[in-house]
Amino acid sequence: MHHLGATRSSLKADHLLQTPDAFIRTPLPGAENVEFIVHVAPQIGARFTQMTAEFAAGGTLGPAPAQRFLYVIEGELELTANGRKHVLAAGGFAYLPQSTQQATRSLGKARVALIEKPYAAEAGSTGPSIAAPQIVVGNEASIAPVPLMGDESLRVRSLMPDGPAYDFAVNTMTYDPGATLSMVEIHVMEHGLLMLEGGGIYKLGESWYSVEAGDFIWMAPYCPQWFGALGKQPTKYLIYKDWRRHPLGA
Repeated sequence: MHHLGATRSSLKADHLLQTPDAFIRTPLPGAENVEFIVHVAPQIGARFTQMTAEFAAGGTLGPAPAQRFLYVIEGELELTANGRKHVLAAGGFAYLPQSTQQATRSLGKARVALIEKPYAAEAGSTGPSIAAPQIVVGNEASIAPVPLMGDESLRVRSLMPDGPAYDFAVNTMTYDPGATLSMVEIHVMEHGLLMLEGGGIYKLGESWYSVEAGDFIWMAPYCPQWFGALGKQPTKYLIYKDWRRHPLGA
């Protein structure tokens, strides 16, 4: 039923809440039998692109124009990266550096989070001693959770390596019912956040939002942000941030 323009979605100068009732699907070059929900892109001022890719059975995805991170929400994918094949089930993920030879095919219907970002080399990284980013393939379930700032009710799994070769991070964060961030964060990094399970209350800027599984949030640099989990089941989201690069690019 259409509720005469009602939606939880909201766009402000420093953030976006995009809810499933507002999703628009589109085809994109280099893919067949895949529809994309483009959640955030440079057109809004972001320095990365985050999408949800919805694969029909046998859908294919070609190379990316930038470095790519993918996380399987539902279904299975066969990923070929630099000639090596991997099968990714739900919770599986892969990081593919820029210029990686790659092809992705779904083994049935699948839903996948895609993050793409032009690579920002570390300042002064012209010498042979600077390590290049490497292909990473794994599954979230195999990564040990780490309490955030010692809080056992809020656990982080880091899906990307942390080192100078990598210019962004992707984590999952899982909250027990009632768990909250310990502070309102304000920082130079921007975020892309996809709610995977549960729900709660998000403070973005001066606004408060009820959020639930399926919602997407973009937070611009310096957007005040805070989250508290509600309900009787854990809440989990997938979150991106740019990382390890000087703000002046120097």
